Amino acid sequence: MVLVFAEATNGSFKKAAHEAVTYGSKTAESIGVDCVALTLGEVKDAGELGKYGASKVYNLTDAALSNFDAQVYTAAIAGAVEQLGAKVIVLSHSSTGKSLLGRLAARFNAGSAPGVNAVPTNEGGNFRVRKPVFSGKAFAEVELNSDVKVISLVGNSIPVEENGSVVSVDSLSVDLPQPKVKVKEVKRAEGTVPLPEAELVVSAGRGMKGPENWGIIEALADELGATTACSRPVADVGWRPHHEHVGQTGVAIRPNLYIAAGISGAIQHLAGVNSSKTIVVINKDPDAPFFKAADYGVVGDLFEVVPALTEAIKKHKAS
Repeated sequence: MVLVFAEATNGSFKKAAHEAVTYGSKTAESIGVDCVALTLGEVKDAGELGKYGASKVYNLTDAALSNFDAQVYTAAIAGAVEQLGAKVIVLSHSSTGKSLLGRLAARFNAGSAPGVNAVPTNEGGNFRVRKPVFSGKAFAEVELNSDVKVISLVGNSIPVEENGSVVSVDSLSVDLPQPKVKVKEVKRAEGTVPLPEAELVVSAGRGMKGPENWGIIEALADELGATTACSRPVADVGWRPHHEHVGQTGVAIRPNLYIAAGISGAIQHLAGVNSSKTIVVINKDPDAPFFKAADYGVVGDLFEVVPALTEAIKKHKAS
């Protein structure tokens, strides 16, 4: 059995959960077993996960699950794995998934593969997964031969597929430890698609000259329905919030389209964005390193190019 931990935020599922269940379903199909989904805490419409390939959904509720505590969540998932006899555990490669993967692997003496981006192969009974390495410049094939296997899926790696129907939700009971973490306050960015899940991203750097000029970036993002991002220096000086910082030391993203305006393209920034399917660079410096990684490049003043691009998109949508 393949067990997928479907993360919920404020009781609702986001794209990452649907991707994980789709991936779990394809993994189960490749090894000839069933795929089930596990939800923790109070969630809405858990049975909807059946549309993405889960044959069954299990829910575990407990006051100890009200806020994320890696120790408690690990105990909950491990208890479900033991009760259901699952042999493959699938997580999202989010901050939560990263916190859980190592703990679950240690709990079951299991082989683990963080950040995979392709459905496993099982030729000749050899369970192999692929993952990007060296900041996305190459791929490694990892063979897991332990009895239990733990995998986390990088966001936007596989398309979400609806090929099932709503399924029933059964309750599970697991003895959980008391949380050791006391959460005083939770602050979340609201109103936008989180960067790890965004398919379209518009980003800018120090070439913007100041936070007062960011309106042209937001206008372009609005027309595209994109999420905004920034380089590290911009976040460090307070022009933009830190949750928008993409790069090696920020959020690693893999959108379908990444537009970078006024960013030179230092290697630390490229490490977090070079898995984007299409990269468009706008910079007045023709020797900017970012052009070497770009699929499309525009050499020009971003204060002229970005508004012109926004207007062109408006006209295209109107027509």
